[in-house]
Amino acid sequence: MRDPRFDILFEPVQIGPHTTRNRFYQVPHCTGMGYRHPNAEAAHRGVKAEGGWGVVSTQETEIHPTSDLSPANEARLWSDQDIPALRLMTDAVHEHGSLAAVQLVHGGSHSPNLYSRETAIAPSPTPIDWGGPLQAREMDLTDIRALRGWYVAAAKRAKAAQFDIVYAYAGHDMTILQHFLLSRHNHRTDEYGGSFDNRLRLFREVVADLKDAVGDTCAIAIRLAVDELMGADGIEHQAEGRDVIEALAEEPDLWDVNLSDWSNDSQTSRFAKEGFQEPYTAFVKSVTTKPVVGVGRYTSPDTMVRLIKSGHLDLIGAARPSIADPHLPNKISQGRIDDIRECIGCNICTAGDNTNVPMRCTQNPTVGEEWRRGWHPERVQPITSAKRHLIIGGGPAGLEAARTLTQRGADVTLAEARDTFGGRVTLESSLPGLAEWARVRDWRLGQLNDKPNAQLFTQSPLTADDILAYGIPNVALATGSTWRTDGVGRTHKRPLPFLNAPNVCSPDTLMANGPEQLPKGPIAIFDDDTFYLGSVLAERVANTGHEVLFITPSAIVAPYSENTLEQARIQCRLIELGVKILPLTKLANLTADTITTACIYSETQTTHACATLIPVTMRLPKDQLWHDLQARKNEWADAGLKSVTRIGDCYVPGLITLATQSGYRYGVGFGEAEQAPKREVFVGSGFQA
Repeated sequence: MRDPRFDILFEPVQIGPHTTRNRFYQVPHCTGMGYRHPNAEAAHRGVKAEGGWGVVSTQETEIHPTSDLSPANEARLWSDQDIPALRLMTDAVHEHGSLAAVQLVHGGSHSPNLYSRETAIAPSPTPIDWGGPLQAREMDLTDIRALRGWYVAAAKRAKAAQFDIVYAYAGHDMTILQHFLLSRHNHRTDEYGGSFDNRLRLFREVVADLKDAVGDTCAIAIRLAVDELMGADGIEHQAEGRDVIEALAEEPDLWDVNLSDWSNDSQTSRFAKEGFQEPYTAFVKSVTTKPVVGVGRYTSPDTMVRLIKSGHLDLIGAARPSIADPHLPNKISQGRIDDIRECIGCNICTAGDNTNVPMRCTQNPTVGEEWRRGWHPERVQPITSAKRHLIIGGGPAGLEAARTLTQRGADVTLAEARDTFGGRVTLESSLPGLAEWARVRDWRLGQLNDKPNAQLFTQSPLTADDILAYGIPNVALATGSTWRTDGVGRTHKRPLPFLNAPNVCSPDTLMANGPEQLPKGPIAIFDDDTFYLGSVLAERVANTGHEVLFITPSAIVAPYSENTLEQARIQCRLIELGVKILPLTKLANLTADTITTACIYSETQTTHACATLIPVTMRLPKDQLWHDLQARKNEWADAGLKSVTRIGDCYVPGLITLATQSGYRYGVGFGEAEQAPKREVFVGSGFQA
């Protein structure tokens, strides 16, 4: 039963000619599925409508071949051929009584046009900001008239695809409408440049054009970045950000407000907590009577109620929380607050779009597989056989396997060798900024603790003798992995003999014991992993007062974290902490008090003071138990043992999201015939079934 305090979240809201069924609004966000995988895209959005989101939006939807974002995989409305693909999405959303919104975009100088091979256009001559050494030409008045026509044509196609809300999008520093607004991009001297009113002119015209074209049946929304966190060099919420909203206050049917660029709008939990955008968007309701939606990685219904009652927002916007738990609104409505699968703010979802593949989620392993594999975030098939399972290892893979199997009705025994559950999640969530990652452990334990068919044990290391003696027919090994200390990784392909030394400390030891146990003197971290752990360990060590030397063969710190939108913040953090960064460098020697590095290009060597080296290179699976059981396979039948399966890092070390997906795949698939995943077929200007 719903807590009456939360009733306000389920009130309808009028948006132009339409009324939402509640205040939950999935704002536009990319999925990496886009026009290439329209069935997958539709299924993903449909699950959210089923889960109670009153409005469900697409991602960026390109309006014309001059806005080709290839190789990024967004949506398209270039021609009528693209309507059927998007109609799949609107049908999936409407089936559950929700409104469907489309975010029309022309990227201008953000569009490299690598597929269409069209010339890029922009307010003023400028380089393309990604995709190669390309330039955009300055638009003349004929181009501006054509652009307005492209918006109208795309809006009419959106109406034909039965969208309820059509966006004019001016945010994230990657849309032509925003670029006309910004004086750093717009250097024109005609009626579309110079003064604020002139720079606003095109935006105002496009909004009016959209209203005239489809406003009879579609609500018109503006998505605007009200602050760029650049000071006077960009939009500020108490300067031109406010000026834009005051100037256009009553013209759209909805204001969707956020920060720019994307790395500011979708900050990871390492650098920003729930509600971090509130100081920048608080003013909007004071200057417009139209409904306002905003985001802040909200997962707490109490916070949502506060935002509505205080007059800050009319609708609770979400991208990442709606990915982590597509059924979040339903769970609030049903009084199941503890069942909410909270976003951890790791941004593995954004990495999917940035690498042009269907996104993943660390918390929700079904993301991107709703159509292809038929996975659902809330429903699983009851198990009909193989009902007894022993899972060894209580990290993310083991916990997810246990959770899924118990949900299916299996009897599960989960044995963890350590004092606490969580495995690597427990260790890593103790590091600076990563506390919310513990939600991976805590949510799964919460789902298991009250299940009569789940038995959970800590301090329970098991041997092959134990497993054979128990007689439990199905065993999953989720025993994790361990970091190598011999230097082998991307750069050094063979073990480095000089690392067989007492002053080499593994990341596992550092996380378990803390840097306070390290000897005095400079600490070197060799990061060949390319993601977050090396930098967060450097931060942890630096916080204890140690001098830290960060050695990496990469040109920048943690290069993979560009995909999670946090690389710049990570590198700035280390610089602020006084960490000395040595890029483009590998290891050459280690003594008791020095480390010698070598340039990866010239082999030029440099020696530095060093008391301890922490190599962050690659991990090895902890799979000795697997090999022990395989060596005794002739005893399985007599012991009643039918299957032994490695899952998660025990099978192959990877990201936490891969571990939870591995656990889910084991749990949901056990006893079921493996179905071949569905495939999309290319038709016309996009991909359709």
